[in-house]
Amino acid sequence: MTSATASPDDAGYLGSAADYGVTTPTEAGDLTSPTGAWFVQLEAAPTARGGTVAATASDQQAFLDEAADLGVDVEVRSSYSTLWNGLSVTVSDEDAVTLSEEADGVVAVFPVLLYEIPEDQNSPVPDLASALGQTGADIAQSELGFTGEGLRVGVMDTGIDIDHPDFGGSGVPGETSFPTERIAYGYDLVGDSYNADPSDPAYQPVPEPDAVPDDCEGHGTHVAGIVGANGDLGGDGVRGVAPDATLGAYRVFGCAGSTTADVMIEAMELALADGMDVLNMSIGSALATWPEYPTAVAADNLVDAGVVVVASIGNEGDLGTWAAGAPGVGDKVIGVASYDNTQITANAVAVGDRLAAYTPASAAPAPPTSGSMPLVALGEPGTDEARACTPIEADLTGSVVLVERGLGPNTPECDASFYNKALTAQNAGAAAVIIYNNVPGLLNATVEGAEEITIPVIFIGAEDGQAYTAAALAGPVDLTWTDQTTTAPNPTGGLISSFSSYGMTADLQIKPDLGAPGGSIWSTVPLELGGHASNSGTSMSSPHVAGAVALYLQAHPDATPATVRDVLQNNADPSQWSLDPTVGLLEPVHRQGAGMLDIDDSILAETVVSPGKLSLGESEAGAVTRTITVTNTGAEDVTYALTFEDAISTADAPYDPGFYWAESTVDMPASVTVPAGGSVDVEVSITPSADLELAQYGGYISLSATDAEPIRVPYAGFAGDYQALPLMLNEGSVFPTLATLSECGVFEGVDCAAGGVWELAEAGQVYSMADGDVPTALVHLEHPARSLQVDIYHANADGTRGDPAGVNPTYQVHDYLGRDANPDAFGAFTWDGTLTGHGPGRTGGGVQTLPDGDYIMEITVLAALGDEANPDHVENFTTPSFTVDRDGDGNPPVDPPGPPSIGDLLKLLAQLLAALLKCILFGIC
Repeated sequence: MTSATASPDDAGYLGSAADYGVTTPTEAGDLTSPTGAWFVQLEAAPTARGGTVAATASDQQAFLDEAADLGVDVEVRSSYSTLWNGLSVTVSDEDAVTLSEEADGVVAVFPVLLYEIPEDQNSPVPDLASALGQTGADIAQSELGFTGEGLRVGVMDTGIDIDHPDFGGSGVPGETSFPTERIAYGYDLVGDSYNADPSDPAYQPVPEPDAVPDDCEGHGTHVAGIVGANGDLGGDGVRGVAPDATLGAYRVFGCAGSTTADVMIEAMELALADGMDVLNMSIGSALATWPEYPTAVAADNLVDAGVVVVASIGNEGDLGTWAAGAPGVGDKVIGVASYDNTQITANAVAVGDRLAAYTPASAAPAPPTSGSMPLVALGEPGTDEARACTPIEADLTGSVVLVERGLGPNTPECDASFYNKALTAQNAGAAAVIIYNNVPGLLNATVEGAEEITIPVIFIGAEDGQAYTAAALAGPVDLTWTDQTTTAPNPTGGLISSFSSYGMTADLQIKPDLGAPGGSIWSTVPLELGGHASNSGTSMSSPHVAGAVALYLQAHPDATPATVRDVLQNNADPSQWSLDPTVGLLEPVHRQGAGMLDIDDSILAETVVSPGKLSLGESEAGAVTRTITVTNTGAEDVTYALTFEDAISTADAPYDPGFYWAESTVDMPASVTVPAGGSVDVEVSITPSADLELAQYGGYISLSATDAEPIRVPYAGFAGDYQALPLMLNEGSVFPTLATLSECGVFEGVDCAAGGVWELAEAGQVYSMADGDVPTALVHLEHPARSLQVDIYHANADGTRGDPAGVNPTYQVHDYLGRDANPDAFGAFTWDGTLTGHGPGRTGGGVQTLPDGDYIMEITVLAALGDEANPDHVENFTTPSFTVDRDGDGNPPVDPPGPPSIGDLLKLLAQLLAALLKCILFGIC
């Protein structure tokens, strides 16, 4: 076969994310259970997968009994048996390891993660109607007659405003009783004051459930409006995708802050009990990219129980690849990317008669709505001067300065972040900054940084920026701030939103699955917050798909969740590369999945190709062969021509991915004829380009018939040896390293859960083992890892690794780890001076406190999909030797005890015989 498109002249390397102005957040981090709680997964199948209540109850009681025998004090937070068998428990990190290693029947132990209420991505005001037009939902409603009637759609979020008239409420806060005709199901699992984030001053982690799932934050009402608002379009109302669907509101957030993963699983079980046909979760945990995480597993089991589960894939586009998070990474979940809306309405500034729409930067003061200031341009567009990559000589006092996005052509070392551009202009005396794009579209970005930005910063489009620059360079000109708005086509409409997260999953499955409008969506918010508002995020794209699923199920009530996803993927429309659509190449598959949702074509489709996506894994062994099944439900035979089209690939550092174009080799039949009412299997063999090295690649197989829209199957895989990617041993990095804690905001046991500051430590570091002063290894994970293990050894006199510090030297094992967010992020792995296992010095429950002395920590990391028996798949780091000195007496290191001598053994034997005789002769036992 040959590709459906020719290779561009400038094939190969297309630049990195940084070259296109994408700035990776620089906050560092640490790794522990942020909640002090852990999931314990047990062996028996949950009831949704054929298990029984009796079996799961027996499983859980046996676990609790064994935990008690091991001396582990377990506080049960929640137990689960329907979608997932296990418990969430509060235990220390070291006890979590004990349970994982020594308790029978434990499959795995996972930290209970925090899930934050997704933040608005700060977009201009749009029109929900234009978003419905992008997906064909308007046609499905008006021409096909489907509105979601008879379907139940659950919304797990911050609740829904039951008083809102767009959901049939009274329109007066507090005057509507729950349940209502439209919001007929739901429950508040947490209460208003709930906030599970220990770093937040408003931390209040105790749920206070309530029967009424009303919304005091706004996010859930906005999401629900996209799913199924049915307001008065002649007035101020909005209409969602499925305006006649019955809604369920499952509130898992308080009025602010975060929730936890175990609360989310409780909500999933409630949605199943209430008979939801669809569940939307506009919630995700960035970088939790393993489908084994409990929220993803529970979501998969919910799908097996017959519920179509839809989840946002994440708003971390600036974090780079492998950033998608659970539950959207579940194998059977529909993970949803975001596309920008086609129409925007935004505030405007003016130069002469030319109005320019703008978006304000976050972390900067709000721009004024009146007054004028002199406008200054630093140089011609495209130059080092225009991009503030050379020193600013002019006095900008009192002026608005124009700065172009991006690196200077002759200054590759320039800090081209939006923050640095704003700070440079501020330091030169500017009264305000306009950053104009170097590619089509408006920006939604931040200028947050170490030094506060105290002047307004706004973003305008490339065309407006170039026109304003020409006017400023031609002579004195003023910029006028206005309170006007301007409506215009969005130059980035139909392209992937800048905030939308990249996949794939850690086990190389395609995520996201498809996309929908999420950039600039006007929808409902609680009446107390104004009734309607604009938000952006994959939180907004996910409910578009959830509502569309309700339309599809109304048209095809017997469709299974698997068929629903296949059909939606078959009929989705992939888009051009968002960072530079002019090159004519497709956005990476692991950023957009199958493409933009097309619900009217999906409803009308008479052909289904399954599976709806081909996850190819790694290609180290050569071509990967898969079989797709083409099913024709129509009354006529259909002949399809088969072609393919490659998409852009990514490689290099995941937080600053490089973009590449290279053509795959795809072997498959040129055509296939599928009889009416029949199916045909088609074998497809795909080999990535030999020019790609350690890269995520992909493309689309297209099946085209006469007078019909093509149907597609996305494919994606990894070019090369996946286990060859670096894990923790990265050239030029200070990590991994031994460290000592100098500051901490919140402790969870000996671990610093929030506000930690560490200093690098050298050989001979002394730890008192009090107040967080414990041995700590800081580890940066460049890519996802299957496991990370911490072992403790005695140190030899020369500082090298000696004998194991206990019969079982393993202190911690962490499974299914995501990568770190940026080069400065890390996990802090601590040791509290104990080990578990059976051996000399054992105290209650197998916990052994080791004596003061010299030790080392050894960190072992196994690559994703790696073989622990293959040394090429494992990285090891041994810390310098350190001293544990609890009493501060400076006692010298103690050499580890050697094997007992024959004399010692004879003495021990004599003591045992004497004790035995006393017992037999005198009854003193």
